Amino acid sequence: MSFRKTTDFLIIGAGIIGMAIARELRECFPDQSVTVLEKESEPGFHASGRNSGVLHAGFYYTADSLKARFCRDGNREWTDYCLQHRLPINRCGKVVVTRDANELESLDELLRRGRANGVELQPLDEKQLADIEPRARTFSRALFSPATSSIDPQLCNQHLYQQLCESGVHFSFNNAYHSHMKEAIRTAAGTLSAGYVINTAGLHADRIARDFGFSDDYTILPFKGLYLYANDSLRLSTHIYPVPDLNNPFLGVHFTVTAAGKTKLGPTAIPAFWREHYRGLQRFNLRECREVVRLESSLLLCNSFGFRDLAVHEISKYYKPRLVRLAAPLVDDLRTSQFTYWGRAGIRAQLLNIKTRQLEMDFRCEGDERSMHVLNAVSPAYTCAFPFARYLVDKIRSLRK
Repeated sequence: MSFRKTTDFLIIGAGIIGMAIARELRECFPDQSVTVLEKESEPGFHASGRNSGVLHAGFYYTADSLKARFCRDGNREWTDYCLQHRLPINRCGKVVVTRDANELESLDELLRRGRANGVELQPLDEKQLADIEPRARTFSRALFSPATSSIDPQLCNQHLYQQLCESGVHFSFNNAYHSHMKEAIRTAAGTLSAGYVINTAGLHADRIARDFGFSDDYTILPFKGLYLYANDSLRLSTHIYPVPDLNNPFLGVHFTVTAAGKTKLGPTAIPAFWREHYRGLQRFNLRECREVVRLESSLLLCNSFGFRDLAVHEISKYYKPRLVRLAAPLVDDLRTSQFTYWGRAGIRAQLLNIKTRQLEMDFRCEGDERSMHVLNAVSPAYTCAFPFARYLVDKIRSLRK
């Protein structure tokens, strides 16, 4: 698309968060121009197009967290959106199973959190679990979330993009952000003037934020996520998840049923060596590699937030039999031969507090009357996108008064 030199609102990054904010701005400020700057050739090229596709229900998180509320409401809004626009949605639900008696207390905590957040959950015994998914295994008890489902993120991205174009949002693709000085934003295509800048650049959000005087205490730590796809001999009727470790943002190896009904296993959370480290040396960046490896070496040495243990555990998942073995307690009769290929890698842009050396577990934004920076659009950001966009635009409106 053509390059515009002025805009009322400039959004940097055409992922799902950037597009959801553009949608909200269009509704709240119909007379003001909205431009989305994207360094790739299409919307949702990074995390938003490589998303698991799961619409989470919102019962993993404490009710006082932003993502608990956003996830609950986002699940309902995405469900309505897909049904209204006839986009694929698999309303298969999800079971959370236990592997031993030690996990029953955590299962009860999930039930408590779900009820506190207004999310429907059904406690199950082993017989009730078998009625939902005969192959699922649990120790004594499990939970069922009927609202959890699957969508096709790429189709949703494209549909939302088309809607935004029709509403008057301007997209500038193949146009990377370079720098900023006062009201001027330098890009690969030239300089533009923006009334208000919203940074939703994902893997690069912290760097851009520092250009504006923010993100002093934070940096992005990239983790690579991969799913292993099963052949048609393994067809499940619902997602199957283990009880998660509630102290970290990774949910453990689980089974996901896609919008098309296929079964996949994963994900990994392997420390990446640069921010767009998807495959081999593609998109290799020497400066980023040095920065990330230096940071990861420090985290390994000190084992901050259990990083050393996490890294060793996650790297071992590259070995397919190992990944399948980790999932074996969740279902009956699981075989490595049932899994045939790896899906496209995704990179989680996980925010690290460099002062506390801890991962940020909730959404994190910083901004003022001139710019707003989404530093941590934490998983499940896709599910949360619409209510999060409303929250952020309300925040921007109050700052600009």
